[in-house]
Amino acid sequence: MNDTEFHRTADALLQDIEAKLDDYDGDADIDCETNGGVMTLSFENGSKIIINKQEAFHQIWLAARNGGYHFDLKSDKWICDRSGGELFAMLAQAINEQSGEPFSF
Repeated sequence: MNDTEFHRTADALLQDIEAKLDDYDGDADIDCETNGGVMTLSFENGSKIIINKQEAFHQIWLAARNGGYHFDLKSDKWICDRSGGELFAMLAQAINEQSGEPFSF
């Protein structure tokens, strides 16, 4: 994957995450802001989750209270390079923990 393809794919991912958060109708109040390839999810308790593009590695990075994770695109899914977990599952778990409310994509 070249840099152009990475940015196109990563931007689509961030847009997908934002759209899914916008469609969420649960009790968790999640503020989502994207600026320059960095998405910040802010919660009522003051905690944050950061999702950003790492062009040099063609990865998506996730930073949450429960840790930091790096994801590579494999077979159309973003997979954690340490645990093998899928981005949406790991992000939903982090949102659950930080919001205190059930959340799923």
